[in-house]
Amino acid sequence: MSEPTPIAYVNGTFLPLSEARVSILDRGFQFADGVYEVIPVYGGRPFRLDAHLGRLERSLREIGMAPPMDREALGEQVRELIARNEGRDCQAYIQVTRGEAPRNHPFPDAVHPTVVMTCTPVTPVPEEWIREGVSVITAEDIRWARCDIKSIALLPNVMMRQKAAESGAFEALWVHQGQVMEGAASNIFAVFGGRAVTPPDGSRVLPGITRDVVLELAAEQDLPVASGEIDAADLPHAEEIWVTSSTKEVLPVTRLDGEPVGKGRPGPLFRTVLDAYRARIRELRARAEEEQP
Repeated sequence: MSEPTPIAYVNGTFLPLSEARVSILDRGFQFADGVYEVIPVYGGRPFRLDAHLGRLERSLREIGMAPPMDREALGEQVRELIARNEGRDCQAYIQVTRGEAPRNHPFPDAVHPTVVMTCTPVTPVPEEWIREGVSVITAEDIRWARCDIKSIALLPNVMMRQKAAESGAFEALWVHQGQVMEGAASNIFAVFGGRAVTPPDGSRVLPGITRDVVLELAAEQDLPVASGEIDAADLPHAEEIWVTSSTKEVLPVTRLDGEPVGKGRPGPLFRTVLDAYRARIRELRARAEEEQP
């Protein structure tokens, strides 16, 4: 059986991914003038869709753009994209740029935003990563001062993820003025004295959807997990470190800058949180199956 043709969405039209095009004058291409979201999909059902679309609206507002359509309409387009891609487990990507205009730095007048969406199959997280953990490095934060905006200007993140890969690590953690902020493509939790902390929202931290799910699950189960600053000097002494993201969920970190974290293996609080997270995903899958015609 041949693989289904991947379908993309460009400015109101669904079409084969191989035929999708945007102008070379699009400001996303010229200036990285746009924002994006990545939404995990389980069993054909998007996870935390409203939260992701809410964060997209916030990012657009912060760069002086109005949403291209209301949240309900955009959500329907996301669901249609997933259905057209026969999506079971996948990730939906949404990118909104300021649109096509002659190249000039100030915002153009009367320009229409460019909206692009794709749907990509997800590769499951290797169980080895869960059993043995992953390695991360730390790096001085070289990004701009508005990391709370999910901007498509990701060159610093690309450079640091490449540095991590060259070091044999999975992720790079940003350090700003002695404080750990987040990963290049993840949020971070660290455990000290049996209590997990994650850096609070701010201009240098993206408000992570998966991180928020972990905080909610911890509150429901009365687990010692909360928001708080993490001093970079303290991080090597953490009992556990985890990173969270929409596509990798919750991962244990067992090596930091080449040295073991805690006992060098995933810790008990991580396992409790991961079990709760996976239970939430199983609930989502069950609801999706019940809704199947």
